[in-house]
Amino acid sequence: MRRTARLLTGTALAVAAAGLVAAPAHGTEDGGGDGGGGGELRVHPSSVVPGDRAAVRTTACGGNGTAAGDASAVGAGSFTLAGTAHEGESAGEFRVPPSAQPGTYEIAAMCAVSGRRITGDLVVTLTSPGEQVYPRGSVKTGVGGALGPDPVQTAAGVAALAVAAAGGTWLLHRRARGDGI
Repeated sequence: MRRTARLLTGTALAVAAAGLVAAPAHGTEDGGGDGGGGGELRVHPSSVVPGDRAAVRTTACGGNGTAAGDASAVGAGSFTLAGTAHEGESAGEFRVPPSAQPGTYEIAAMCAVSGRRITGDLVVTLTSPGEQVYPRGSVKTGVGGALGPDPVQTAAGVAALAVAAAGGTWLLHRRARGDGI
């Protein structure tokens, strides 16, 4: 019984590993067509901020083939891919709406002639790649803040602390000399 369980577990792991190795890196094909390979949907840039434009290219639809693009997952709706001067390539573009939320979205296209559906991923971020984001504002820690940001109040607080420090130093000096308190 134990040997059968190990054999089945090992077989399941091998099948899962084979599925991971065979998975495409950028896009996928979903049925239809002649079953030929080389059909991924490339989205450039692959990472955008809301309001940017994204270009889509594929060779899956054959020589100068057209396709109906679908970017409704990100809220951009449909767009058209048309044949380009590059051999066998179709291209189109869409604008990511300013209201798009950060995340990864599936962009799809359906080839007009073959009916082949291909997909690719678009990542929406709040910052452009390479853009440094610096924190702004104050940190709400719950410590301090009684005087506020007013410079006059801040100066009064510093003066009160200075008087207290001077008085403490004077008392310690008297005690060290033996004058008492």
